Amino acid sequence: MTGNRAEVQVQATNVAELLDNLDHQFPGVHDLIYNSEHEIPIHINIYVNNQEIGALDGDKTALAEGDQVAIIPAIAGGSENGAQEAPAQEAPAQEARVLTPEQVNRYSRHIIMGQVGPTGQRKILGAKVLIVGAGGLGSPIALYLALAGVGTIGIVDFDVVDLSNLQRQILHQNKDIGKPKVESARETLNASNPDVNVVTHGAPLTSDNAFEIISQYDIIVNGADNFAARYLVNDTCVFLKKPLVDGSILLFDGQATTYMPGKGCYRCLFPAPPPPGLVPSCAEAGVLGALCGIVGSIQATEVLKLILGIGEPLVNRLLIIDALSMEFRTLKIRRDVECVVCGDNPTVTELIDYDVFCGGAPVGGVHLG
Repeated sequence: MTGNRAEVQVQATNVAELLDNLDHQFPGVHDLIYNSEHEIPIHINIYVNNQEIGALDGDKTALAEGDQVAIIPAIAGGSENGAQEAPAQEAPAQEARVLTPEQVNRYSRHIIMGQVGPTGQRKILGAKVLIVGAGGLGSPIALYLALAGVGTIGIVDFDVVDLSNLQRQILHQNKDIGKPKVESARETLNASNPDVNVVTHGAPLTSDNAFEIISQYDIIVNGADNFAARYLVNDTCVFLKKPLVDGSILLFDGQATTYMPGKGCYRCLFPAPPPPGLVPSCAEAGVLGALCGIVGSIQATEVLKLILGIGEPLVNRLLIIDALSMEFRTLKIRRDVECVVCGDNPTVTELIDYDVFCGGAPVGGVHLG
């Protein structure tokens, strides 16, 4: 609505006045930000100089000249269907193994890195990672993790390859059109690295099977393109105490963050989904194909850092990517002590009907591709 401009200048003394004046410049923005009760809904976060206004004075938060205000809505796009040790977190338990001469050669660029070495590479080979979705985000995530040598990669997707997928989903080729995405993904990954054990889950991910599937893996990576899948995966990871590397894309925008057990979850950032139809999917609004590679590569990097136990993952930080201006911004996010799933007194203690919660997803499971 702003003509694809990443930034606009607005005069205002507080956030509410800024939103009103923004609507004068771009009619209709006001209706997208406020609900019918003239409240900012919980699927939209507003930051002033990287501080969420909920921790300040809400839309009465005062503004001064030069302040930067960021309006961050939830987006669901993904799959259509000198380093420091990471603080207070442990890498998954790994199976000890001896590297073969071929593996030493294959992973030599990892092994010569002081932060990885032979020990780190063995950790990577022993890791088990589940990728939700074999589409736009799942493709680069899966390829880079397979090339890195992640020993077991699980892929959840019940869709088939379509011609329209090939603009961005680099796991699949023309010859795969009509084939189940999990089969196409397995063939591509095994052709890239025979070390990898690719486990396919071709059924819809639902509240009935989420525990069984997700419990088998050390780290979960979410690349789903709809809110029902995002909340299902988030809640399951909270209940099972699994790290969740989350990413989403739409048009020219991307988001990425990492949720660690006890340090917040997706519901802390977006307690409830937006009304059905308000936020379009990639299939409805489109997405720049190359953006999938940027966000997916970031997610793969986060996974490898968690496996190795190095660096500073995007925990309690939301990375915002604007590909039009090629700006990367990091916003601080916090665990909500009143979160219904991970808060101090949670009220949601089991998986629910996420189709109903999100206002209606495809019958038979959440759509991933």
